[in-house]
Amino acid sequence: MDRQQLAALLAAVQSGACSVEEALARLRALPYEDLGFARVDHHRGLRNGFPEVVLGEGKALEHLVAIAERLAATGGNVLVTRLAPEPAAELVRAVPGFEYHRLPRLAVRRAQPVEPAGRGPVLVVSAGTADLPVAEEAAISAELMGNAVERLYDVGVAGLHRLLDARERLWAAAVLIVVAGMEGALPSVVGGLVESPVVAVPTSVGYGTSFGGLAALLGMLNTCAAGVVVVNVDNGFGAAAAASRINRRQA
Repeated sequence: MDRQQLAALLAAVQSGACSVEEALARLRALPYEDLGFARVDHHRGLRNGFPEVVLGEGKALEHLVAIAERLAATGGNVLVTRLAPEPAAELVRAVPGFEYHRLPRLAVRRAQPVEPAGRGPVLVVSAGTADLPVAEEAAISAELMGNAVERLYDVGVAGLHRLLDARERLWAAAVLIVVAGMEGALPSVVGGLVESPVVAVPTSVGYGTSFGGLAALLGMLNTCAAGVVVVNVDNGFGAAAAASRINRRQA
């Protein structure tokens, strides 16, 4: 349950459209629901502004489906990250309303429309096409979190003119999520061009000495551009969460 759902429920009780008993029945799973193997946090949307997100990677299929079912039963939107195609197909069959995005490995159940909020658009920028899985994880997650999201892809520093041609779009963004592998230089370049906050996402794209994204991570952490913050390797969802909070605070 998120703030909008709770406000609607309280308004229904106030108007007499919903009885106190009915409201209590809907609230009985707050703040969490104990499934034995998991404690589903139904209160997170009220605390953090976005419901609990399910990490699909590493979960037993029956656990994944059960958690998704309980979250879906609240009537809100549900996001499952890091989900391989095979368990995704089972989830889509088991829980109505889920849609699978193969490239970013996201399963999304859109039960409620999401109106964009915040000061302005969140622009997701990727260095190369190989970075798109992480970039799309960030973009779709940010959309579900209530942001107007724009995309600017394949503008890495190997062809810097591609980025500079889009500088008006960079300047218009309220928050930028910049995704890059290899040496991770793109967030530093973007950070030197804009006044808005930049959330940098290193990816595990690159040859041997990229060390699975460690080189990009260290490069971003050592940026000389002011206003650049860094999340973990391949963490598009974490970047979306950070950008959403920044965007809401600015509104």
